[in-house]
Amino acid sequence: MLRGEGVFSIKPRYLSKSRFKLALECPTKLYYDGKADYANQKIEDTFLMALADGGFQVGELAKQYFPGGVEIKTLNDNDAIKQTSELLKKEQVIIYEAAFRYENLFIRADILFKQGNHIELVEVKAKSYDLNDDSFLTKKGSIKSSWQSYLYDVAFQKYVVECAYPDYYISAYLMMADKTALCPTDKLNQKFRIKKDKTGRKYVLVGKPLLPEELDNPILCRVNVDDYCDIIYSTKMESVFGALYFDEFVVKMADCYFSDVRIASSPSLTCSNCEFKATEQEIKAGLKSGYHECWKESLGWDDPGFLEPSVLDIWNFRKKNQYINEGIIKMTDLRIGDISPKSDGKPGLSSSERQWLQIEKAQANDKTFWIDKENLRREMDKWVYPLHFIDFETAMAAIPFNKGRYPYEGIAFQYSHHILYQDGSIKHFGQYLNAEPGVFPNYDFVRALKKELEQDQGSIFRYAAHENTYLNMIYHQLLVDPDDIPDREVLCSFIRTITESRDDKRKGPRSMVDMWELVKRYYYDPAMGGSNSIKRVLPAILNSSKYLQDKYSKPIYGADGGIISLNYKDWKWIEYQDGKVIDPYRLLPKLFEDMPDITMELLSDNDELKDGGAALTAYAQLQFEEMSEYERTELSKALLKYCELDTLAMVMIYEGWRDFIG
Repeated sequence: MLRGEGVFSIKPRYLSKSRFKLALECPTKLYYDGKADYANQKIEDTFLMALADGGFQVGELAKQYFPGGVEIKTLNDNDAIKQTSELLKKEQVIIYEAAFRYENLFIRADILFKQGNHIELVEVKAKSYDLNDDSFLTKKGSIKSSWQSYLYDVAFQKYVVECAYPDYYISAYLMMADKTALCPTDKLNQKFRIKKDKTGRKYVLVGKPLLPEELDNPILCRVNVDDYCDIIYSTKMESVFGALYFDEFVVKMADCYFSDVRIASSPSLTCSNCEFKATEQEIKAGLKSGYHECWKESLGWDDPGFLEPSVLDIWNFRKKNQYINEGIIKMTDLRIGDISPKSDGKPGLSSSERQWLQIEKAQANDKTFWIDKENLRREMDKWVYPLHFIDFETAMAAIPFNKGRYPYEGIAFQYSHHILYQDGSIKHFGQYLNAEPGVFPNYDFVRALKKELEQDQGSIFRYAAHENTYLNMIYHQLLVDPDDIPDREVLCSFIRTITESRDDKRKGPRSMVDMWELVKRYYYDPAMGGSNSIKRVLPAILNSSKYLQDKYSKPIYGADGGIISLNYKDWKWIEYQDGKVIDPYRLLPKLFEDMPDITMELLSDNDELKDGGAALTAYAQLQFEEMSEYERTELSKALLKYCELDTLAMVMIYEGWRDFIG
């Protein structure tokens, strides 16, 4: 049974929509959530997260499409519920952040429109949707996995409101950016500014009223999801308690959370991203680790058992859940037949061969790196000096910068460019940063890059597909842009020269070399674990290469150091802690004031499939926060330093390889 608030004299333990989403991921997390004695790696600053993905803009813009609403600003749950109840007595009302409680369930709705006994519940998401082409369902009629978290979220809200107000007819909607909508005016996004109140808490202010054409031509679409909610309500969910209908699952989760009962869950793939996994430093500081508690209880492990790598650590391995369910947890439990490594006929390691190499080294406790000298040397012999290393920082603006652009069109706002010459000298040759509020930078970005790269025919290096993807995107923007761009064809020709495209079956004569692909094929260090991110490769190779340690353990910039930098002087990149090289990224100053180290680490964890969260968050601050020129200058300087290290990291990896292969 769901219980009311009178059971406890302390603040009631409601199952909110955020806790409901936690329960969907793993019901055990409900027990750890909100407890200060448990480590929690989740980024606590939800405003910072919304700033990075455009959520705050989308949320505020959505309110503009429902003008005249009353916002429930209080953070006190009971007061919010009372205010909502009073407003609902009106025949017609629009409420922002309406609060609802049913027994020990609690939600706050983004936007609510009430007319008579009909309530429209609108959940705003920082996601894009095409009304003509996108679908929430698979061909078999079930909810697509990519939409499950969004639809279950709004289904939970609808369920709570229906229970709280059974005499009302409730309709549920998702409101998202419309992929097909063009922005009607310039600098619409600059109307949404970030302010601070007297307590330092940030909020969004609509600086200028929206124009009639901006309201009449919405770039957000509203999609009714009642049918999908019905599918969710009528389909049984697999859970630790067996197959349950939606309402049964909600009641069970709410009851356990209310009573502070820990729900035991078996280890699964979900555990690999558990936010309640404490670091070694946090454990030493006295924090508890929910992850370790779960695995100890389920598997009977002791503390030393966690020092051994598990199947969760295997790179790009798709059978993790299968083996965990079969009780094969540690890498030492695997045999070669479990992986069946096979060559794919290409130079270097195939994916399965690389997986088995990782397992073999773990089983033998072999900490040494592996390198395919012959094939890597063969690749290097093709390269033309001077070598150019480039890295982009990008964002996807929820609300476009300019008239005629789509929501979430990509923006390339920064790059760094290092050159390594044949004599071994290194120069930070160029950089670009356009942080001017409301300016669409892409074409100037390419112009600046072209000017630097066209001075010779040296090989160009990127790390992963990101740079190639964005240049091809800008190429398309140039092709379809109706404005007069005098150098359109010149810029397009340059992009075609240095990129490749599967869609066009094109590969430019100077197409960029992908160092990420080289890592996957020719280099592995156990210190990288199951990641090939440059943020993992760099500290690994620095700890393996005495050449790099000797070179970068002393100041390297200026006439004596031999490297020319645009942002550093009197700086050395090698520092040691407990006998190991410290990750150079940890030596940099923080991009954000008063941010916990773990938050910065999460934002900066640039994987091969993700863009750098820290840089785009800083860019969003430069775009939308009110700050002094000094603050703007200092944040810009920090961005330039971070991006310079990204390309220097590529140079260091190259130098380490060159030293290894002789």
